[in-house]
Amino acid sequence: MTVTQQGVSDAAVIEQSWREPGVFAVLYERHAPHISRYVARRLGDDLADDVTAETFSRAFAKRRHYDLGRPDARPWLYGIAANVMAQHRRRETRMLRAFARSGADPVAQTYGGQMEGADDRVAAAGMHRSLAAALAGLSRAHREVLLLVAWADLSYEETAQALNISVGTVRSRLHRARRKIRAALGDESPLSVSEEG
Repeated sequence: MTVTQQGVSDAAVIEQSWREPGVFAVLYERHAPHISRYVARRLGDDLADDVTAETFSRAFAKRRHYDLGRPDARPWLYGIAANVMAQHRRRETRMLRAFARSGADPVAQTYGGQMEGADDRVAAAGMHRSLAAALAGLSRAHREVLLLVAWADLSYEETAQALNISVGTVRSRLHRARRKIRAALGDESPLSVSEEG
């Protein structure tokens, strides 16, 4: 089996990396750009590379503990990234508050066209500042669930895996976060977080 083949699961890559550590680079190539954009969205461009590198360094160190029954490693990687980003929680809140005051989104400016799709999902026209202020007002737990679903496009189940919580807890936190965001925005929510059954 050649891990560079398109149909090879992340779990197979991780398992092969137990014997051939260099194969882990395939996982990095597959997922690092997405993790990096997510981190940049949360903490700014200047920390994205460092947090992404730390995420994959920790993943590599923990790869023998990965549940091979899960073919997609995205939730696992986003969970590790969430733990790394937790060390920068104050910076994220400061960044959101600065964005709320200025209205200038440094991440969207940095990534330009690459972020257009995310911006369409995340904010309606004219609501960026209010949304940033509302996000800054959420607890870390609520913000983490909301952003993994809205910005990282993880399902409820994947979010639960990433954060090592139950799907019911994801639903509860997401419901509360959405309610707080709507209240802060005058019952208009620019977050495209659909209700899952």
